[in-house]
Amino acid sequence: MSIHTIEQLAEAVRRFGHERDWHLYHSPKNLTAALIVEAAELLEPFQWLTEEQSHNLPPDKREAVRQEMADVLIYLVSLANTLDIDLLQAAEDKLAINARKYPVATAKGSCRKYNESEP
Repeated sequence: MSIHTIEQLAEAVRRFGHERDWHLYHSPKNLTAALIVEAAELLEPFQWLTEEQSHNLPPDKREAVRQEMADVLIYLVSLANTLDIDLLQAAEDKLAINARKYPVATAKGSCRKYNESEP
């Protein structure tokens, strides 16, 4: 099976879970908890690395990161399926909100949060 769109991924994730009756356990609370666990596992291969090392992972660590990213994505899509949320629309809406919070003129080159004043 080849997946090319978020809709195809959402359907594949839905089908995978239903074939195993996992939808019985996939409440928003449980899926959010699982998502957080997987996000923490995504951090593990980077623990104790320098910035440079984190950009140049050896193949085994890069594959571990790849697998954990997939887990995070799958749980996020499962949560969106459960709550009937269009992830692409949500991301588009959030980018528009962030564009207002972080206009290029004031945010470029800065890592300050939008509500923090300059020192």
